[in-house]
Amino acid sequence: MKAELLIRAEEPGDRDAIDAVHVAAFGRPDEARLVDRLRESGQHAVSLVALAGGAVVGHILFSPVRIDGLGPHQPAAGLAPLAVVSAHRRRGIGGRLVEAGLAACRGGAYCAAVVLGDPDFYGRFGFVPAREFGLSSEYDAPEHFMAIELRPRALAGAKGMVRYAEAFREI
Repeated sequence: MKAELLIRAEEPGDRDAIDAVHVAAFGRPDEARLVDRLRESGQHAVSLVALAGGAVVGHILFSPVRIDGLGPHQPAAGLAPLAVVSAHRRRGIGGRLVEAGLAACRGGAYCAAVVLGDPDFYGRFGFVPAREFGLSSEYDAPEHFMAIELRPRALAGAKGMVRYAEAFREI
């Protein structure tokens, strides 16, 4: 019998487990350090964990991004990182984290989200190439840089560069 999966907001006691998920998933501490830096600087807009059998097996973080052409009353979020421990992959956990994260961003008044990731995976959730909105990333991977409008026509006036929090430049 499979353990039931629970998706919930990160709680203060989850920090070590979240770090362990990222280290296990990526094989290095960089993403765990990124999450810590974003958390410490107050740049973690949405942070969710997936629990199976009471253990944290996945994590997703959205942080604020600046998009040229969007004003301060049109906040956008960047999805990064997303991790699921290898023993729990291919069970839809990453997808459930993305769906719950996007719903939380909508509820948090974010108008759009961006991600640098696999187009086949993120396309399932409505992400499209960011260049369709005239957006580019400060990181050179245009075929993997994607965006989604969380409100209709939210990116209609946006054109140009998307800038992530300073913590991303430190990894």
